Amino acid sequence: MNRIYLERHDPDQNMHRFYQMFVSPGLDGDWSLVREWGRVGSPGTVRKDWFDTEPEALEAAGKVFDAKKKKGYRVIIEKLIS
Repeated sequence: MNRIYLERHDPDQNMHRFYQMFVSPGLDGDWSLVREWGRVGSPGTVRKDWFDTEPEALEAAGKVFDAKKKKGYRVIIEKLIS
């Protein structure tokens, strides 16, 4: 999957947020969706959600991605990772 990094800026509200995510294999054949979010320039909050298969994790990532784009986040970096 691609590592996706998004940002949302609204200077009027002093809002400068980031959101990044990627899908990673686990040790037991499971898959995780790793997400990190917070204020640009500061450490973020990290969350891992576990799934039985890669397609399930990718589907969840797609849903999160769509929700963030609807809220006004813009893709800054989309990088292929292996």
